[in-house]
Amino acid sequence: MDESDSLTVCILLLGDPGCGKSTRLSRGQTSLESAGPLPILHDLDQPFIFNISMYNRPYRFEFFDTASPENYTLLRPDFVILCYDITDRRSLINIQQVWRKDITRHYMIDREDVPVMLLGLKRDARVEEPGVIYPQEGYRIAQEMRCDRYAECSAVTGELISEVFEDIARTAAKTKTEAGGLTQGGCTLM
Repeated sequence: MDESDSLTVCILLLGDPGCGKSTRLSRGQTSLESAGPLPILHDLDQPFIFNISMYNRPYRFEFFDTASPENYTLLRPDFVILCYDITDRRSLINIQQVWRKDITRHYMIDREDVPVMLLGLKRDARVEEPGVIYPQEGYRIAQEMRCDRYAECSAVTGELISEVFEDIARTAAKTKTEAGGLTQGGCTLM
């Protein structure tokens, strides 16, 4: 199969500046298990392309980062990933009060088939202290916001990065099927 047979899936990462979105995408540009330095991503290089094969067909995943806030509202994403820093409670509050509302306002006015994942980043930085968000709380908030999926990972150490990428890829690929990528019956914990 050549690249023209690929199904293109637009994936949008939303979240506060500094929460780890770009670092997460950088990890995907290298070997997922690599412990080496991560490449620097530049806004002008968007979308960040990942060509993979799943379910016996090629897919072209186009990831967009919200580093350009004036442009992201013009996209028509097939899948939205809400990203927050697990060490920064403010970033999770902004997911609930700002970013989730933006999804509804910009992408779900005329369609309800856009799956949403809540993704906790900087898992390696979690220490027991006030303000840190633990997986149980993140999962509960994902359920309250009616997200389809919840996961956590660390792009710096690579912890759970392969599993999260696989979950993202499966959900993204399903957006191009008749059944769609929405989770039936509530939020799924990865």
